[in-house]
Amino acid sequence: MLKIVFKICCGIDVHKDFVVACIAKTDDKNVTTYQTKRFSTFTNGLRELSEWLCSNSCKNVCMESTGKYWYPVFNILESSCEVIVAHPKYVKAIRGKKTDKKDAK
Repeated sequence: MLKIVFKICCGIDVHKDFVVACIAKTDDKNVTTYQTKRFSTFTNGLRELSEWLCSNSCKNVCMESTGKYWYPVFNILESSCEVIVAHPKYVKAIRGKKTDKKDAK
């Protein structure tokens, strides 16, 4: 079994027009629940994302660095979260039926 490093964290799948964010919360019994939500990449949408993360006490965020679309997301979130921009090679979803929700998770 994998060691849980962060009790509450978020994965973000970034696209040109929207982002899909998935918050993972692990309780004391090591049961993880997931909340997924889609946001616009316009400034207001990214501020809503930041507020949603803060309202869920999420301070750790990971997203892949594909293209240039991650820049505005990073710029909005860096003041309220610890954002990790990961190489796509290391955060790619397992082969199969690929969805935005699975990528964020």
